[in-house]
Amino acid sequence: MKLQQLLSFTRKAVDTYQMIQPGDKIAIGISGGKDSLTLLYALHGLKRFYPNPFEIEAITVDLGFDGFETAAIAELCAELGVPYTVVKTDIGKIIFDERREKNPCSLCAKMRKGSLNQVAKAHGCNKIAYGHHRDDLVETMLMSLMFEGRFYCYSPVTYLDRMDLTVIRPLLFVYEADVVGFKNKYDLPVSKNPCPADGNTKREYMKNLLKQLNSEHPGVMDKMFHAIINGNISSWPKIDAALADKLNNI
Repeated sequence: MKLQQLLSFTRKAVDTYQMIQPGDKIAIGISGGKDSLTLLYALHGLKRFYPNPFEIEAITVDLGFDGFETAAIAELCAELGVPYTVVKTDIGKIIFDERREKNPCSLCAKMRKGSLNQVAKAHGCNKIAYGHHRDDLVETMLMSLMFEGRFYCYSPVTYLDRMDLTVIRPLLFVYEADVVGFKNKYDLPVSKNPCPADGNTKREYMKNLLKQLNSEHPGVMDKMFHAIINGNISSWPKIDAALADKLNNI
């Protein structure tokens, strides 16, 4: 995927769900993975021509695992002219060494987001952007359906009233395969995830299950995605019927 295509998908999501207003200062959560680095490129590029002027900065929450490197990310941010902050934490030690959590992902995500929110607020940001893509939405919906017994997926725009922050997900319409292609084409400085649970999670299980389903029934993931955006999930922003019909062609 070329940058122009990435920007097109990003703008469509931002426009559809009115993610960005004039004067926004958006913190991009940079994990070091392909998704968040692609998001960095997307918002940096969108910023150049989007009619609503906004600012961005990048923030990484370092969980404290050995081997996690951010130097190449810092270099990329410097090249793009994007302020970059690394927040050092002991989250990994707390979860794996002290608490020895059997299912660490939920608590880790909660603590990581808490640290990111605090730094974003301290830096004057009013929004946080996550690199969740189209495949992530389908995986989340299916996890909720199978393990919680409800049809749910996180919203493209979520207001956190306790922090007075708004979370946005501008890569909503981008396939993971296209993110992989973008990473390879632009040689993104991906930092390997050193988490002991990486590759052995419910989400990884769901990812593999969906690959199998889509292989056996081509197009099934697209049908699930459109079921989400047309599903009138209570937490999602409302869009008019004409726009909803156009989204069915994405």
